[in-house]
Amino acid sequence: MLSGDGGAFGTLVDREQTMVVRACYRVLGDLPEAEDAAQEAFLTAYRSLASWRGDGPFGAWLARIAVRVALRAVSRRRPTAWLDATDPGSLGLGEDHDGARRRHRATITAASIERADDFDPAPLAMRAERASQVRAALATLDEPYREVVALRFFAELSLDQIAIETGRPVGTVKTHLRRGLLRLRHALQLEGAA
Repeated sequence: MLSGDGGAFGTLVDREQTMVVRACYRVLGDLPEAEDAAQEAFLTAYRSLASWRGDGPFGAWLARIAVRVALRAVSRRRPTAWLDATDPGSLGLGEDHDGARRRHRATITAASIERADDFDPAPLAMRAERASQVRAALATLDEPYREVVALRFFAELSLDQIAIETGRPVGTVKTHLRRGLLRLRHALQLEGAA
């Protein structure tokens, strides 16, 4: 496979696709964007096969690439303007050129609906906003904290797997995780999200 055998790599893509999309989705919170990031991660992995040391699971190496791609995508996002439900203009109900009323549809992503039978918009909106704040705060963390926190919680790698993939001792990974979580909490408190 390290020689660039497309068939063998395709088999690995089939095996790891769900994990990679899930890791990207946890970072991005948007399924189409996560699928795009996963595709970019697979392309990057294919181009970088020669750099895989082979001393850890291929899936963990791939998860590390996917999380980095997703984090870059988060850092490129533009700020979102929140709508004011009391202002019809902010809801897209203003008038257009010929005075006709227009409507813009709001979409609810798969990430915002955990259970279809329990659809209460307020808690869903709160969870989606909280997840967005966590992703934005994570994107502001310095390395290596951002990478370790993302690999642990978004890619669901164990501390041992993170140590292997990053080439750091487990004790260092634990320290980076602890410090990263403290910095993440501090960043969220500064934004009033904690």
